[in-house]
Amino acid sequence: MTLDTSISRRRFLALAGAAPFAIRGIAASPTKPVGLELYSVRGFLEKDLMGTVRAVAKMGYEVVEFYSPYYAWTPQQATDVRKLLDDLGVRCLSTHNDSKALAPDGIQKAIDLNKTIGSKYIVMASPGSVSGLDGWKAVADRLNNAADRLAPLGLSAGYHNHGPEWQQVGGKRPMDVLASATTKNVALQLDVGTCVAAGADPVAWINANPGRIRSMHCKDWAPGKEYAVNFGEGTAPWKELFASAESTGGIEYYLIEQEAGPAEEQMKRAEQCLANWRKMRT
Repeated sequence: MTLDTSISRRRFLALAGAAPFAIRGIAASPTKPVGLELYSVRGFLEKDLMGTVRAVAKMGYEVVEFYSPYYAWTPQQATDVRKLLDDLGVRCLSTHNDSKALAPDGIQKAIDLNKTIGSKYIVMASPGSVSGLDGWKAVADRLNNAADRLAPLGLSAGYHNHGPEWQQVGGKRPMDVLASATTKNVALQLDVGTCVAAGADPVAWINANPGRIRSMHCKDWAPGKEYAVNFGEGTAPWKELFASAESTGGIEYYLIEQEAGPAEEQMKRAEQCLANWRKMRT
């Protein structure tokens, strides 16, 4: 494998190779666990899945979230990933999916893979093409049906917002439609960056949906820089967000996400985001 990145091959291999030993020495987090949405390091993950997970663990991330390509794994690949996670002391608590993973003809594969890797939440992050309020109500129905299927198995359905869900459609925001039309068995995974970018108030959203914000994508945003800022360097009101998430939202874990910038900087950005997190939370 040739690593076309600004983090050296030696540095990458040091992070990856030392992880099984270093992760065991990390003290328990005084707050909710912090993880990484692995889309943040997608360029590395596509080249070396196992090595990238080791490197992320070495940084000190306690949780990871795999995004949609995981759905193509074989059962053996999922088993191998679970063994690695167990060896590292890292958990996968949710996966980031397109709509097929919660569709009637696709949900069983998602169930099998998520149970194997230890994930509890199968989160829909793309509903496909949606037209009008009736279309969003249909998305809510799909989520409810999936939640009913998953609940007896100890799994939950979730929904991850992007920008369009905060824009008015027929006089209502789709996020409000989804929240009111889904049961409490459907977790509402808050993507902070897209919420702030749309001009919505993420703290008010958490307070309006008590107990339903089980996880949060800690992605920052700033005018003029958009998403090209690391966590903690934008305009999101993190102090208020954490307080609300932990007192009202029902947060179980956090996921840092940094999706912008050159591919070769992804690993460095993930490290810097975690450093910013530690400064803010300790």
